[in-house]
Amino acid sequence: MTGAYDDRDGQIWMDGRMVSWREANVHILTHAMHYASSVFEGERAYGGRIFKSRAHSERLRRSAEMIDFEIPWTVDQIEAAKAEVLAANGLTDAYVRAVAWRGSGPDMGVAAARNPVRMAIAAWEWGAYYGDARTRGARLDIAKWRRPAPDTAPFRAKAAGLYMICTMAKHSAEAKGCSDAMMFDYRGYVAEATGANIFFVRNGEVHTPKPDCFLDGITRQSVIGLLHDRQIKVHERHIEPSELEGFEQCWLTGTAAEVTPVGQIGDYNFEVGSLARQIAEDYDRLVRA
Repeated sequence: MTGAYDDRDGQIWMDGRMVSWREANVHILTHAMHYASSVFEGERAYGGRIFKSRAHSERLRRSAEMIDFEIPWTVDQIEAAKAEVLAANGLTDAYVRAVAWRGSGPDMGVAAARNPVRMAIAAWEWGAYYGDARTRGARLDIAKWRRPAPDTAPFRAKAAGLYMICTMAKHSAEAKGCSDAMMFDYRGYVAEATGANIFFVRNGEVHTPKPDCFLDGITRQSVIGLLHDRQIKVHERHIEPSELEGFEQCWLTGTAAEVTPVGQIGDYNFEVGSLARQIAEDYDRLVRA
């Protein structure tokens, strides 16, 4: 599939029915467009099966509840809709995007309790998020923006508004020739990349930031499980920036990123080592099992 995302062939599930891709539109006064009242999920299908599909559907509904609205479709209905989208578009290996939002209605201000909640699911072919970084290692900038404190935003929600600073940080990184940016949290600890969690290796043990102010990704949880299966010790903890020079390997995890080795963060260099490659291979096997 090529071309702009609003000008493609295909079908999108929208509010309970399939519509033509180009007709899947919303009104300019949609509340989510003005006030970020939107949640979403990014998922991948491998061989016709969405990895951890139900976990994503459950999180979508929880995310909506965290930002004060209820999705009027059950987890089972969302699961069925995703399968319908894949079938309608003839896709087996695909990226799946489910999104729910407050639409246009009688309210057009900060409060919008009377506006209908809407939902859509689209799917398309999407290759490696970071291109050839799986072999070379991604290059990351260090973002000037920090993940906010947990009492300032519902960080456990996969909510659109929380990605505003991620977009700015990634744009800045790309302008410097980098693939992405690593962000610190509000305290100055290492947090995550703009759309992926991060892991480090030192002396055969793995260290990953404690997700106490950013999303504990489904892929992150899966990778920790793979590390435990290999009897590799995992430290979930606060990581100081000064520790970066002492780590030997690094990788990112996420539905889009999958498991992507990192070769450089700012002035710090990492090898695309055997453990990073092994976990990437383990993850590939897991999602296709």
